[in-house]
Amino acid sequence: MLDDSDWRTVNLPHDWSIEDLPGKDTPFDSLAIGGIDYGFLAGGTAWYRKRFTLPDNARGKNVSIYFEGVYMNSDTWINGKHLGNHPYGYTGFEYDITEYLDFENENVIAVEVKNEGQTSRWYPGSGIYRHVWLKIRESVIVPTWGTYITTPQVNEAVAMVTAENNVRNTGSTLVNIDIITSILDADGKVIASTQSEKKIPAESDGIISQDIDVKNPDLWSIDSPYLYTAVTEIVENGTLRDRVETTFGIRTLEFSTEGFFLNGENILLKGGCMHHDNGPLGSAAFDRAEQRRVELMKANGFNAIRISHNPSSSAFLDACDRLGMLVINESFDVWRHAKRPQDYHLYFDEWWKTDMDAMVLRDRNHPSIIMWSIGNEIPNASYPEVVETSKMLGDYVRKLDPTRPVTAAENFLRPNKDPYFATLDIAGYNYAGTDGTTRAVQRDHQRVPDRIIYSSESYPLHAFETWMDVVDNPYVIGDFVWTGFDYLGEASIGWLGYPLAGNFYPWNHAFCGDIDICGFKRPQSYYRDVLWEHEEGYPVSVFVTPPEPTFDLFRERRPWSNWHWHDQLADWNWTGYEGKPMEVTVYNMYPQVELFLNGESLGKKQTTRENKWTAVYQVPYTSGELKAIGYSQGQEKSSFSLVTAGDPAKIVMKPDRTQIKADGQDLSYIVVELQDENGLRNPKAADQINFEISGPGEIVATGSSNPRSVESFKLPQRKAYQGRCLVIIRADRNEGDITLRASSGNLEPSEIIITSSN
Repeated sequence: MLDDSDWRTVNLPHDWSIEDLPGKDTPFDSLAIGGIDYGFLAGGTAWYRKRFTLPDNARGKNVSIYFEGVYMNSDTWINGKHLGNHPYGYTGFEYDITEYLDFENENVIAVEVKNEGQTSRWYPGSGIYRHVWLKIRESVIVPTWGTYITTPQVNEAVAMVTAENNVRNTGSTLVNIDIITSILDADGKVIASTQSEKKIPAESDGIISQDIDVKNPDLWSIDSPYLYTAVTEIVENGTLRDRVETTFGIRTLEFSTEGFFLNGENILLKGGCMHHDNGPLGSAAFDRAEQRRVELMKANGFNAIRISHNPSSSAFLDACDRLGMLVINESFDVWRHAKRPQDYHLYFDEWWKTDMDAMVLRDRNHPSIIMWSIGNEIPNASYPEVVETSKMLGDYVRKLDPTRPVTAAENFLRPNKDPYFATLDIAGYNYAGTDGTTRAVQRDHQRVPDRIIYSSESYPLHAFETWMDVVDNPYVIGDFVWTGFDYLGEASIGWLGYPLAGNFYPWNHAFCGDIDICGFKRPQSYYRDVLWEHEEGYPVSVFVTPPEPTFDLFRERRPWSNWHWHDQLADWNWTGYEGKPMEVTVYNMYPQVELFLNGESLGKKQTTRENKWTAVYQVPYTSGELKAIGYSQGQEKSSFSLVTAGDPAKIVMKPDRTQIKADGQDLSYIVVELQDENGLRNPKAADQINFEISGPGEIVATGSSNPRSVESFKLPQRKAYQGRCLVIIRADRNEGDITLRASSGNLEPSEIIITSSN
């Protein structure tokens, strides 16, 4: 038996690429094989082992192990028996381990994970980064992903719910079973049920379809994401053999050149693309981390997310269901032609069907999902063989789930892509540029008038033009900015741009998100509030162009590389520039804005579509308050102020939650600010803040929004960036108070308490 006594213990989900390199206080390496793509974080090969015993009541039952996601190319063994290999890092897989179990001794599961070479164009993380489940079940079951809920008929009075269950008999004799399906409302009350009988031969599957009427249904929507639960019970001779709960929503989808309609209401998709990492946590898919990202997107005006360019975690989709976020779920970034030497093209022909099953069968009950995307910027999309592959994939997805349209995202938009787009139900346009004075979407609509289009990726810098495409043209149903949330890898595209040639170390964030890597709002998101008329956000906002660039621009950007935003800061601390003119930009949703400096008006300006709802002032710098007021019909509607902050005088910690669960998984995110004596965050403060923790929890990560910081994510310290940083605490399985203490230089230390309970 292999001696693993010197192996270290880790808790899942786990990403080793985010951990400090041996002998160093940083995970970053300028020579990392993944380079700029990975944000200079390392991959490699690692082994996991798990020892466990089984209770006696598991004897005679089916036992399997289900992995939600392992990046990547994993091999799994149980008690020395090889169970299989799974290359793709973003799909779930399951192994039946029943016949290899030892009920008298410990069992050992071993997993080898190989993230070797250049496997991705962005930071993928490494390891068992999603949940793992040990399933102990009877011989008659609904297998994993075996339930399919649809709502073929919906009106105000009644909705027909069709529950289709695959029932598997793994036993050696025929069984006669009852299938009972009950519908529960959001309060857990049974509101409808039905029962069927079915004979299932030995070692066979049987499909049972049941129709159930739900009277006066509550429809799932963006503003009211009502969820029902279907409970399926498999009963044999009065004995319950299996019970499966499936959450679903009742809603209708309609797509046409007149727009996208949810429950008959025209919805403009206010979207953002999102990769899968959780910033300082790396790719580790904690449920709370996944939900927090969706919460932040929703709070900042987004109603749709394109999951790019791979299936997400189940927890992320569950959060979208609960919070009312629309989703485009995407399968692949490549098919047969490589974008990186060791990427998915090596496995496509053998694995595409298995991985497509894993996405669609797992996720088709989520009401949040409105489209299936089969690919992103697939190379050579105009070639006949690629068109044929697109048709193959699209047809297969429609077979698995005919209730949603199939899409894909494509760039280099030319008429030679028409055959490719013809295989899709809806066309995703990446970076739709102009053709003379005509927008690409308008040009193509004139040529192919029945094509339904959305901007599947758009530049932040083109926010105005791309959103006007949606507002003006009903056949353009939405815009998905690249990106909604910032991410690790593709380092510096939001400052230095493409191509990613050379070594841009120490850049490690993409630095292009509306929301930065810690969850803080960036200037482009404030502007999007104005475009989207998001009154709950910031319909008026003020930013200053720094007198010296925030970062060096050591090379000329390519003219087409527009993932950056204007160099702007919400900062009125410019000691040494007194009396010198500063460019001040005001974004204003209302027709008129007035700017004040220390109470003195600097004039009113019109803000309309003609000037992109933007007003620019030249303001001689003097400390104090810079305030903008938005007016409509002469009435003050909203305001926004920048105020000069004094030297840091205190440390203030702001947890997103002070009550968390003692389950070994739950998280509290604490924003730590360096504030002056009046409670203003000092945007120039860059002091190191040190942390200590006591009680039933641990600091699982620290982070800042500095895209060039190569500090450790694991050490209990972090330099403030723009006056703040982030600490993430994870509860253990014991109840009690978790105390976090922060100190910095001569400032008075600060403490907060997070309570962990069951």
